[in-house]
Amino acid sequence: MRPFFISIFFIFTISFCTAQDASKNILKYLEESNSKYSEMASTIWKWAEPGYLEEKTTALMQQELASAGFTIKKGIADIPTAFVASFGAGKPVIGILAEMDALPGLSQKAVPDRNPLENGGYGHACGHNLFGTGSIAAAVALKNWMVSNNIKGTIRLYGTPAEEGAGGGKTYLVRAGVFNDVDAVLHWHPGDNNSASPSSTLAYKVALFRFSGLAAHAAAAPDKGRSALDGVEAMDYMVNMMREHVPQETRIHYVIKKGGVTSNIVPDFAEVEYTIRTATLTGLKELWSRLIKVADAAALGTGTTVSHEVMTGLYNTLPNETLAKLMQKNLEKVGGINYNANELAFAEKIRTTVASTDLPSIESAATIHPYALNGLTSASTDVGDVSWVVPTAGLSIATWVPGVPAHSWQAVACDGMSIGFKGMMVAAKTIALTASDIFTKPEVIGIANDELKKARGGDAFKYESLAGDRKAPLDYRKQ
Repeated sequence: MRPFFISIFFIFTISFCTAQDASKNILKYLEESNSKYSEMASTIWKWAEPGYLEEKTTALMQQELASAGFTIKKGIADIPTAFVASFGAGKPVIGILAEMDALPGLSQKAVPDRNPLENGGYGHACGHNLFGTGSIAAAVALKNWMVSNNIKGTIRLYGTPAEEGAGGGKTYLVRAGVFNDVDAVLHWHPGDNNSASPSSTLAYKVALFRFSGLAAHAAAAPDKGRSALDGVEAMDYMVNMMREHVPQETRIHYVIKKGGVTSNIVPDFAEVEYTIRTATLTGLKELWSRLIKVADAAALGTGTTVSHEVMTGLYNTLPNETLAKLMQKNLEKVGGINYNANELAFAEKIRTTVASTDLPSIESAATIHPYALNGLTSASTDVGDVSWVVPTAGLSIATWVPGVPAHSWQAVACDGMSIGFKGMMVAAKTIALTASDIFTKPEVIGIANDELKKARGGDAFKYESLAGDRKAPLDYRKQ
């Protein structure tokens, strides 16, 4: 019996030492590289390039990874700014997502009052300058640990563009099969709190509805005209009535993109963009069918015609508790964000600009939310598509002052200064440590895959993009 117990003790000791080495080596590298990655995030923040146009951003990201020894594949899925950076060989294959993108109209200096860098310009209001950079930092730290400890397997860093709006970059990558041989995917997102608890998101579809009518003199010959704008407004009116009769978690948004040229001409063309969201894929398909019927009815009632173009569609996210629990453990090990005196003054001032009387405490940036099943969030993400084809886990990190909302100038300000950079490095550490756990405990992958299969309803699932067979809308942000 003695040799058996000696063997068990030896295996346990080796495993424990490997985990200890991973923690020590990874954290040391990231702490020593803080200024390097903060500078990179700041550079990308200043560029603030929009979806599918992230040319300088993707070049910098690829350059950093190539110099660290990664092999780069450019232009994946026929998207010029998308790429995959790989290191190692064989199984397991661990993917890390690195997003690119910026939002229109939210340009902002890194100051706690409204002050655009460029009037009407783009800004990193969802923190993708931090997301992309932090994920690269994690991948490089993990690669260094693998080399030092002769760890077998593959790291893949996915440079994914155009997450916002009608971009949906990852759905085209999933459709192209670039995740088919991946064993687990890790990601993170900027936020105003620290949490690795798993939750789902809303399935999502974006489409342009284009109404065509007949132009005529609005005063001298109105009977000869048929207003395309009337068609849009009729659709909007009926959709607003429909809101009373949809599931509570459903969200419907629209904006009139084109409504005519001048008021004395009956508009012969008008265009409205609709975004619909709901909790399940089945529910989204039902909602979409109703929306099409409303558009047809609006055209019939106004004597116009209507066509539509699906811009993109996203799956709801399938949470994976197996991976989420690993991530939570590492987030608790790393800890939250502590502000220095200058950061505290910034935080206190910027919170006075937020339209809310129920703000969380500033001190909550330093705390880690306890693990819980968070149910459903009202946002949507193209990470959802990834989560249906490979076990996926993510976390939120307080890169924004507690109480600052996403898609705001306040978020842009935080993303361009030390508060955002500190949060980014917490994410990098957590992701790298979680990936090292998966490399040293490969049995986790089988458990995570079993959980995914159960969540999808068995082995019969076959991925079909909600964007159909259309190509990525590479010009959707072009002015």
